[in-house]
Amino acid sequence: MKVRSPRNRTLTLTEDERRRLAPQLLSPQKTLVADDLANRIIHGDFLEVIDFLPDAFVDLLILDPPYNLDKQFGDVKFGHLSNDAYQEYLESWFPRLLRLLKPHATVYLCGDWQCSVAEYQVMSKYLHVRNRITWQREKGRGAKANWKNCCEDIWFGTLGGKYYFNVEAVKQKRRVIAPYRDNGVPKDWEETKEGNYRLTCPSNFWNDISVPYWSMRENTDHPTQKPEKLLAKLILASSRPGDFVFDPFLGSGTTAVVAQKLGRRFAGVEINQEYCCWALKRLEEAEHDATIQGYHDGVFWERNSLKQPRPPKP
Repeated sequence: MKVRSPRNRTLTLTEDERRRLAPQLLSPQKTLVADDLANRIIHGDFLEVIDFLPDAFVDLLILDPPYNLDKQFGDVKFGHLSNDAYQEYLESWFPRLLRLLKPHATVYLCGDWQCSVAEYQVMSKYLHVRNRITWQREKGRGAKANWKNCCEDIWFGTLGGKYYFNVEAVKQKRRVIAPYRDNGVPKDWEETKEGNYRLTCPSNFWNDISVPYWSMRENTDHPTQKPEKLLAKLILASSRPGDFVFDPFLGSGTTAVVAQKLGRRFAGVEINQEYCCWALKRLEEAEHDATIQGYHDGVFWERNSLKQPRPPKP
């Protein structure tokens, strides 16, 4: 077991917790209905599990498959492929997910520059591609003979022409550096004791995301964990309270945790039992702490602009 600093808040599991949580996982052996799936974590290979899932139950599908990289996920290793082979990998499962979607459903597909082209080719074949979000991932190794890779993409698509998108739910509160007044009155900004702020419409470039690290409660040892704030933007923009959010590559459970915090139903599939148990423990903790880093009072705050009260000294 890793020896961690006393200040390290990375999630860990005891053997007693594993034994308690593992029986809570769902391993379907028959066709399920949406109510059977609601707020459950499914342990298994989604290529096998998908045959037990019902038609047209998903309002929002979030896909974070292995990128086209050499990466170890517990006991499973994903190896780098040619672009054509990676596209064939996507084609082997992407069309099978379509029957799970409601007519108005939205799909977000995560990737990086090495797989983004293949992802677009497959997604545009079956869905209406609406946009490409690029988010800045400040972590990453430097490179002497190339540009440092510090961004990832998320393709935004819909099954049909009608879909739900709530721009008001994902506006960002930004500091006003040069406040402009009209006849002495703030123009398009608010003057407060904490400073001057303006609510702005979100663009398709996000530079306000912090990748989970050791001092954050949401952090796990998953090698490609997505930030809760990132998922919160997708879920708030493209689903209503009570809608069903589905993630067939659940990993450490971020989609499920954020969906629960925001009052959505959810289900996720994960092949690694350890990761499944991480997700269940995070869901238990979310019952007592529904906060999302950088999201407060229904607003996404610009990075480092939200002044959080300091915890009391012990």
